[in-house]
Amino acid sequence: MSAKQIIEWISSELSLGEAGVKNTVSMLSDGDTVPFISRYRKEKTGNLTEVNVRDISDKLQYYIELEARKETILKSIEEQKKLTPELKAKIENCREKTKLEDLYLPYKPKRQTKATVAKAAGLEPLAVEILAQTLSMKEDRQKFLEKYLNEEKGIDTIEKAVIGAIDIIAEQISDDANIRGKLRTFITSTGQIRSKATKAAANIKTKFEMYYDYAEPLKTVPGHRLLAIRRATKEEVLTWKIVVEDDKAVDLILTSVAKNNRSLFYPELFTAVQTAYDRHLYPSLQVEIFLSKMESVDADAINVFATNAKNLLLAAPAGHKIIMGVDPGFRTGCKVAVTDVNGNFKEYHAIFPHEPALRTKEAEEVLVDLIEEYYVELIAVGNGTASRETINFINNVLKNHTFKIQPKIVTVSEAGASVYSASPLAVAEFPNLDVTVRGAISIARRLQDPLAELVKIDPKSIGVGQYQHDVNQAQLKKQLDDTVESAVNFVGANLNSASAELLSYISGISKTVAKNIVSYRTKNGSFKDKTELKKVTGLGDKTFTQCAGFLRIPDGVNSLDNSAVHPESYGAVEKMAKDLNVKISELIGNDALIKNINPANYVTPEIGLLTLNDIIAELKKPGVDPRKDFSTAEFSEQITDIKDLQENMVLNGTVTNVTNFGAFVDIGVHQDGLIHISKLSSKFVKNPYEVVSVGDTIKVRVLKVDAELKRISLEAVGK
Repeated sequence: MSAKQIIEWISSELSLGEAGVKNTVSMLSDGDTVPFISRYRKEKTGNLTEVNVRDISDKLQYYIELEARKETILKSIEEQKKLTPELKAKIENCREKTKLEDLYLPYKPKRQTKATVAKAAGLEPLAVEILAQTLSMKEDRQKFLEKYLNEEKGIDTIEKAVIGAIDIIAEQISDDANIRGKLRTFITSTGQIRSKATKAAANIKTKFEMYYDYAEPLKTVPGHRLLAIRRATKEEVLTWKIVVEDDKAVDLILTSVAKNNRSLFYPELFTAVQTAYDRHLYPSLQVEIFLSKMESVDADAINVFATNAKNLLLAAPAGHKIIMGVDPGFRTGCKVAVTDVNGNFKEYHAIFPHEPALRTKEAEEVLVDLIEEYYVELIAVGNGTASRETINFINNVLKNHTFKIQPKIVTVSEAGASVYSASPLAVAEFPNLDVTVRGAISIARRLQDPLAELVKIDPKSIGVGQYQHDVNQAQLKKQLDDTVESAVNFVGANLNSASAELLSYISGISKTVAKNIVSYRTKNGSFKDKTELKKVTGLGDKTFTQCAGFLRIPDGVNSLDNSAVHPESYGAVEKMAKDLNVKISELIGNDALIKNINPANYVTPEIGLLTLNDIIAELKKPGVDPRKDFSTAEFSEQITDIKDLQENMVLNGTVTNVTNFGAFVDIGVHQDGLIHISKLSSKFVKNPYEVVSVGDTIKVRVLKVDAELKRISLEAVGK
């Protein structure tokens, strides 16, 4: 298949202009990254968004894999000397992997089956006769069948001959791409997913109880229910099957096979159809359709996970503040670490404000001393075990003392903190500190800059998805990596302070080059301008072009280096400044001067109007962090456990997870509550993301509490 055909297919499927798709495919093939293409090559793409470019990239990969599979299949069939011009054309023009495998199925090498045994016994001609349906009822059935007897091959009765022929026909029917396609459509459109409790689980109360005797049309069942059924099946709580009207399914096959219901072997033909359905088609298609449905459900779940992860990564940073990180605990105490305005570790202590090792006075003294010594502005408390009790204790300490700067307490998600603390990266960062100390430092840094800290752990460990361990792990990893890359490049990175982990997500920069940048910085001091990057080992012109626009130097020689203006466009800005008779530094951030710039005057073959408009927008607010302003939710001091909750209570909460069916909210009781999509707003909500995002602070009302199953039902207030 030609590249032109693939571009036409991608353009048609995504409803995008062919020229933009063609240029995007070309740039992707040349190794350009999605963030770079979407941000700095708008003229070539026709102003495609990052989502558009990623969609093109995904489709391109799909068709590359499809074409590779076609080559393998064509070669296999050709070696069997069964490749006809018609079959070759069907394979070459196929656009779907499932349909391609249907076409290949009759020619796919098989292990020994009942049909292959029957063929070896010489019964294939009989199967051909039965399928041809040319023999009338007047023929001598007994005499006709006797010629297929073969005692040496084990066919010593007419019944065995007929059964063997039926086996051959049944397999042939089940391998027919047209029949499989029709039946697949029938099952998908009319089937019901039905689940039952296993014997072992039937009398046990579990969170899957609603699925113990459950049925719903397959075409309309919500994805989260299928995810729950799959999870419960793995845990041996449920069994499932797709239920269809079998008689209609058999009739559908029969209409594709039967030509003459008055033929001599029509009953055998009908039996072959029934056998094909019972033994081959229904069992295989049931699994295939369920897996296909789950692929779609997985894709939706992964999208949900990725959206939540991106919102968490892009959560508002507290910024350059002195922060006390607290990793709460009962038996092992609370670990307290202080970081400075740049996230550097300053001091650590363990305190024991709770039973069993209760030392409240000492704990209070430690907190007071640290707050006074370092002028702590924010106290970040992890949301794990003992979180609410620790927050209450710290609140009492703050009430009993007056500080020069009165700190504010903020609850921070601990998800993945333990993964980071024990990682080789954390060991390299803090080789002389205990795992628990690293955890407290990470909690403080997460508040200061969530993005910079969260890139240090596997995105799956962030913990903002449903059933993330059940979905396609390869696809999940790819999408989450893409999500982190997107978030990092959206914000950009300070070239002189970003960690190697953060830099490795910048467009074009590999992990090796990221480490080389940090090594160069350590050896030579801060970068003075972006061109100095070319002195870094392994960072050539191609990589420089890809990454330069996403890096920032706040106090560099060239003031444009602290902006998202790409160095390749510095000449255009210099000309703008010259025409206005000012220095570039005087132009940046000066709305009055910038209003006088007509971008059309600076269009060149290299720089178009779209890029120039972006440049002017950046000149108005260079280096401004695009993330939201920092805000927090304050939990009720009286409500610390699920047992404290009562219906109709109105509480503050922080959205921790958003799904297609609603949002989970931390209300400070160690168990997130769920706002069903129908309770997110007084207006109809089709998509929860229209109303809430991970990290949002909202007011909620308690609707129902099930302490035994740890379920809290909420509704949003004021939405």
